[in-house]
Amino acid sequence: MNTIIYLIRHAETIDEKGIRNTNETSQMINEKEILAIEGEGTAKKLSKNIELKNIDVIWSSSYTRAKQTAKYIASENNLLINLDYRLSERKLGNLDEIATFMSDKKTRDPSQEQLVYTKFKTSDGESAEDTNKRMTEFLNETLEKYKEKRVAIVSHGGSIKFLLLNWCEVNKNVKLEYKGKELNITSPCLLKLTFNDNELVNLEQIA
Repeated sequence: MNTIIYLIRHAETIDEKGIRNTNETSQMINEKEILAIEGEGTAKKLSKNIELKNIDVIWSSSYTRAKQTAKYIASENNLLINLDYRLSERKLGNLDEIATFMSDKKTRDPSQEQLVYTKFKTSDGESAEDTNKRMTEFLNETLEKYKEKRVAIVSHGGSIKFLLLNWCEVNKNVKLEYKGKELNITSPCLLKLTFNDNELVNLEQIA
């Protein structure tokens, strides 16, 4: 039997404007982002996808928006949510440095550009390679611990993209492709990875 890993990007987050707590770093603000009302609805709808029935275990980033997405899948499967810091979004770090990095780029998404510039990171942030390392470490442990099980993992756009660099190519649109099929890592999304032991034998986008 194969091991099935479901990689899930959290649902849509709320847009916020206004005064920030000046004692909070961009990282602290990022960790506390919540789902929009629409996001709550799509997270609930996603949890009812037939692929997410009879999950054996669910893991999530400790960020609020990831846990808010994971709670619906956990409820549908009568499971508790397990948390691991390695599933967190990659740390952006200094936003001015990000702005400088993005000033001559074609896309508006730093996580897409970091698919190409995998070593880039701000002075206090993480690169795609850094993030890939911790995500891969977590995945390998999961494949060993839950062999022939069905595991749901709720994480973030950048972190999921950087993990997928293990098996995917980056095309001319700065998007990930698996065997010629472009992946769309939106909020939310559902990817199904099938492993024989530790070897990926198939990757498909479900939602």
